[in-house]
Amino acid sequence: MIKGILMDFNGIIINDEPLHMRAYQEILSGEGISLSETDYYSCLGMDDKSFINAQYKRAEKDLTAEKVQELMKVKTRQWREIVDAEEIPLFGGVENFVRKMEKDFALGIVSMAVREEIEFVLDKLELRDCFSIFVSAEDVSSHKPNPECYYKGFNLLDAARTKRGRNPMSHRECLVIEDSPQGITAGKSAGLRTLGITNTVDAANLRAAGADSVSKSLNDWMPDSIRRVFV
Repeated sequence: MIKGILMDFNGIIINDEPLHMRAYQEILSGEGISLSETDYYSCLGMDDKSFINAQYKRAEKDLTAEKVQELMKVKTRQWREIVDAEEIPLFGGVENFVRKMEKDFALGIVSMAVREEIEFVLDKLELRDCFSIFVSAEDVSSHKPNPECYYKGFNLLDAARTKRGRNPMSHRECLVIEDSPQGITAGKSAGLRTLGITNTVDAANLRAAGADSVSKSLNDWMPDSIRRVFV
């Protein structure tokens, strides 16, 4: 029976992949690097550092560690300005889903976004207290599909539960919710159950990555349906 849920952030809670792409297109254009939709979406699951390095490598341009840090800061600033200027683009029903689930399960965020971006959005939505733990890009050395982030997320969430007097949970009692094949692969490789949501890619790609179940929307799920499907 599921006892804990680890959720991705971009593509699951906030529909901001197009915003990240727009910010990167503007930044990289100034560096003489074009970025198509295909270029961007082929790199789902990467953190900002890995993404920037991948684009410079694709363009066969040299890049220093100092330049990477500079571009990361510029990108976060531009992303925040876009989100501040527009209504936060949440996926339908996600707030309701989080508030329903946190009553029955321990919740955590496992994302390759920087913590500043995650906390900024969750604070604005007053959802931060619904989550027991956070794993962000700063907390791991390898991005998805490497399972490091989900190994760490599981251990932190299990520790948070046992600190409240709950029994330890097994890996099969922890559910990962992801929108990308890379994220599904990371969760499966960590020995966790996986639910793919077709916010970013189609069901076939999520199933091919190993998703235990695939759904169009989180709004379709209740705590009891999570327990019935992921036994």
